[in-house]
Amino acid sequence: MNKITNGHHHVDETEPNPSAGEQFLSEAFKVILDEAVRKATDVKEKLFAGVDYHALTGRLLTETLNTSQYTYEVAPVFVLMEEVILRSMRSLVGWSEGDGIFCPGGSISNMYAMNVARYWAFPQVKTQGLWSVPRLAVFTSQESHYSLKKSAAFLGIGTENVYHVKVDESGRMIPEDLEAKIVHAKSQGAFPFFVNATAGSTVQGAFDPLERIADISESNGMWMHVDAVGTQGLADRVDKAFANRRYLVEEMKKRAGFQLVSEPQFVNVCFWFVPPSLRGKENDTNYQDKLAKVAPLIKERMVKGGTMMVGYQPLDGRVNFFRMVILSPHLQHRDMDFFLDEIERLGKDL
Repeated sequence: MNKITNGHHHVDETEPNPSAGEQFLSEAFKVILDEAVRKATDVKEKLFAGVDYHALTGRLLTETLNTSQYTYEVAPVFVLMEEVILRSMRSLVGWSEGDGIFCPGGSISNMYAMNVARYWAFPQVKTQGLWSVPRLAVFTSQESHYSLKKSAAFLGIGTENVYHVKVDESGRMIPEDLEAKIVHAKSQGAFPFFVNATAGSTVQGAFDPLERIADISESNGMWMHVDAVGTQGLADRVDKAFANRRYLVEEMKKRAGFQLVSEPQFVNVCFWFVPPSLRGKENDTNYQDKLAKVAPLIKERMVKGGTMMVGYQPLDGRVNFFRMVILSPHLQHRDMDFFLDEIERLGKDL
């Protein structure tokens, strides 16, 4: 019989009990619900936006039916739905024909894109393998998603062949450095084939200059991929997120102690909270060291108190700062006010 004791799963070697399975499930559910981070209700957690009830309803339906979507015979409705959605998505980029695939996440989407780009440049790789192609070079900004290096590793391209392009202070790729990196890769005997541009980076929410990058990619015969967020169907949700971001930044500028890392381009608001004990001491030799400890301490307090789970991190020589990403359609101005009040409350005595 299975038992859960103090949150740990143990095996009890006794006679089988017909109700043991139900009892175990009941106890397991309680432990999981008590210990889990509830992203469905906590809309101030990093990179999560609470629950979308339309998506939840769809998930309940698909999980209940437990359908495999590989043939029309076993999944007629879902196969037709997939065709309709893919057709709509192609129309957004002006394609009358084409194909598509739904991916289980952004990381594997980037890997699929890199694989398609390699096949486009060297079709023989499908049948003859890596020996049939030269050393390949990938280009992406130094603040792009880590999945680009993972993709290069999985596809046999190699992480050392991923060239990280410099960014400006707002996190946008610098086209001139991209051109320089391409020249450098060629001088090393590599074949530039893939450029990844980011539209809404993970940390600063930066948008790379897509048109400039497209021109450079075209002139060098390279595949340009855009790792992007947002679609036409999310217009209202995106508009509301931007409105909340504008409100948060405006209110932040009215309060002492809040200092933006940079003006937000997207829904990512990166900032330092400077407690009263450090204000006016920016020129002290140990100021940066002390400021670096503020965000981790506030994060520890908010997690222990169960009020929020806002992330923090350092970046390019800048010490730990908070990163508030406004995604949930359920957020209101009062939630922004609570967020600022809570940061002040948790950090005022540091």
